[in-house]
Amino acid sequence: MRTGGAATGGGVRGIPTAVLGAALVMAVVGCDAGDDLVVDGKVPSSPYGGPLNVPTKELDEQGPRASRLASGAAGRALECDGEIWVGNGPEGWSDGDGGADPEQGLGLYFDLFSPEGPRSGYRVERRERDRVLYSYDVDGRTKVAVVVAKDQKDRPGWGPETSASCDPSELPASYTDSHGYEIWTDRAGRRVPSSEVSSRAGDEHCGWQQVHFLELDGMYARDPDAVLTDRYVDDVRMPADARDTGYRYEDWALWLTDDRRTAYVRTADGVEAWPRLGEDVACK
Repeated sequence: MRTGGAATGGGVRGIPTAVLGAALVMAVVGCDAGDDLVVDGKVPSSPYGGPLNVPTKELDEQGPRASRLASGAAGRALECDGEIWVGNGPEGWSDGDGGADPEQGLGLYFDLFSPEGPRSGYRVERRERDRVLYSYDVDGRTKVAVVVAKDQKDRPGWGPETSASCDPSELPASYTDSHGYEIWTDRAGRRVPSSEVSSRAGDEHCGWQQVHFLELDGMYARDPDAVLTDRYVDDVRMPADARDTGYRYEDWALWLTDDRRTAYVRTADGVEAWPRLGEDVACK
């Protein structure tokens, strides 16, 4: 949810309607924007009306609270259905890197940090003398936000200051499907937040290309070559006490028992037993 202030009838949070003018040019949908980094648009129903210069704080922890504090105005500008997914800032750039205009500053964000998320279809949502808020929108709601700033200390020109994004499940399916995200659905066919359940293929550069990971309340692995565990079984009988979670990904259906030591994945060919790993696995 945005935290830029209370909504006011017919206007923007914290800004009267009459003051909007050309400062707001964000459109309703970002997923139809083509390949242009920045596109034109129209004023959304509820644009962000809070400050763009918001103090940030880095915590020695992870999670939504830490992301909100670290991402300043970018985090406040989001309109997530769930919690903030990731937030960063202030981002730095070196002397000589800064862009000549805000759009070049936004491009520098992608060049320097290679963030996950869409790389085209951003709109100018707020423009101030020394800061611009860019947003990537889905159905008129901001799902990715980047604030670029001008002439920071020892960093002349335009460059990225703060950034934030909602859960990948809130991005268009056309984007997530084409960029390797595995978004699960619930019983009603609704996309489930990746913070709730997610899966991914193993990293090829670690030799884990045959491994598939499932994250729920821990990490489970489909590991036919026994690279990480020898407890994976490709064909088992579904336990009598297993229950259907309702989670689905393509033809996979996820079942669990109360002890949650194994994730049972029903496929078109049978039932697989994915063991829970003893600790988080990181490829180095």
